[in-house]
Amino acid sequence: MTAQAAVKTVIFYEKPGCGGNRRQKTLLQEHGVELEVRDLLSTPWTRERLEPFFAGLEKDAMVNTAAPKIKSGEVDVAALSRDELIEKMLAEPLLIKRPLLEVGETLVCGFDIPRLNALLNVAMPVPEAINSCLKTDKCSSH
Repeated sequence: MTAQAAVKTVIFYEKPGCGGNRRQKTLLQEHGVELEVRDLLSTPWTRERLEPFFAGLEKDAMVNTAAPKIKSGEVDVAALSRDELIEKMLAEPLLIKRPLLEVGETLVCGFDIPRLNALLNVAMPVPEAINSCLKTDKCSSH
């Protein structure tokens, strides 16, 4: 393996049972990427560990907009500072946009296929529903 070879093992933080995460994992695996799957909700996150996943992102790109507390308005992303939002995510990881990915030293929030293609040196297509919860998905909560 040369120094130029792409990382082909990705640490994939998911919500167990999430249909969207299942489709994302399948797409990666179909393109030769090995996954080390971890439970996003039970990982003991700290600010120092979580915050780097959000580098360069606006607050809206950091959150799971389908989370019940965001959908209901109980958590108002616009009214929170970035620090306050991260504190809420530490207390309730369901608020974190999924998946979180570790691609070598690069940390990624969300399933950004063009970025992942570049990082992994693969050519995944961009399926329309890859980042969506479908009515056919059997998720208990978002």
